[in-house]
Amino acid sequence: MVRPSLASIVRPLLPLLAGAPALAGTLAGVTLPDQAVVGGKTLVLNGLGLREATVFMVDVYVAGLYVPAKTGNAETILYEGTPKRIVLKFVRSVGREKLTEAWTEGFAKNERAGSAGVADGLAALNGAMADVKRDDTIVATYVPDAGTTIEIGGKEAATIPGPEFARVFFSIWLGASPPNAGLKEGLLGRLPGR
Repeated sequence: MVRPSLASIVRPLLPLLAGAPALAGTLAGVTLPDQAVVGGKTLVLNGLGLREATVFMVDVYVAGLYVPAKTGNAETILYEGTPKRIVLKFVRSVGREKLTEAWTEGFAKNERAGSAGVADGLAALNGAMADVKRDDTIVATYVPDAGTTIEIGGKEAATIPGPEFARVFFSIWLGASPPNAGLKEGLLGRLPGR
């Protein structure tokens, strides 16, 4: 009996394996891909974090941060003019009003100087919001010279111009006052097992 070589068994499977998405770790039952393609460039998953709300630490969403190269330095992510993406996968339903309240609070905590462009951008962001249900996603992607595109449930809701808006927006999670410290640490890849 002739035994097939390992190469003859594996070779036909390579196209199937190449087409399968690489998966990252799982957090709170949510698994996100290791990579995302933005503007023709491949970004890597920098880390995962869990948004917890209220004194009861209720899970709201799992966030995944994608950047050109992994880093634990928030300033690098915020101030380099490179593409970046944050994916929020909701583990509970959240109403539009709560979302706009959270964006407004996040901007107030992280904006150093109130510029008209940032204020207009926040108004556009809040105007684009809709109720989200469990398993829905909000994806924000910054591409230099194009702006920050907001997708809700896979549909484009707004594109907001300007690097300053993007910096303040991503500061919600990576700035001095994130919604919860574990969320920021997870996105920066600093939590064990993530």
